[in-house]
Amino acid sequence: MELIPLEPTHWEQVKKIYLEGIASGDATFQTSAPSWSEWNEGHLKHSRLVVLINKEIVGWAALTAVSGRCVYAGVAEVSVYVGETFRGKGIGKELLEELVKTSERNGLWTLQAGIFPENTGSLRIHEACGFQRIGVRRKIGQLNGTWRDTVLLERRSTVVGI
Repeated sequence: MELIPLEPTHWEQVKKIYLEGIASGDATFQTSAPSWSEWNEGHLKHSRLVVLINKEIVGWAALTAVSGRCVYAGVAEVSVYVGETFRGKGIGKELLEELVKTSERNGLWTLQAGIFPENTGSLRIHEACGFQRIGVRRKIGQLNGTWRDTVLLERRSTVVGI
């Protein structure tokens, strides 16, 4: 297993994994994958990772700014996705651990995640990486006409902004 920075040339494989997450119904409110340019614009330029196994991308992680206001410059939301056939093998945890390290190297002091309560694997991984449950956002949004809750988790750096 090799962790490397996510590059534009990885997009088609990253998009395939993202679409698998969308199809699961428990990974995101998104119902379609964006174009590379839309995805690129929406994510921070640093802390973009992919996991390779036998030269195949099997997972990815990235960060999104939570606000454009300068006071929140050190706060980002995490995205971690693992391909269907590679879930449950520790890849998500490896990605999230590295994402935490790269975020801190880039001056971020708080990471947050909004996870569907049904996505128990993702909740476990985040908690294993130091994220704490802050609360539940009840009926925060609709997915395919059904109101869904999300569990809000947060990880405060012990290195940056202390």
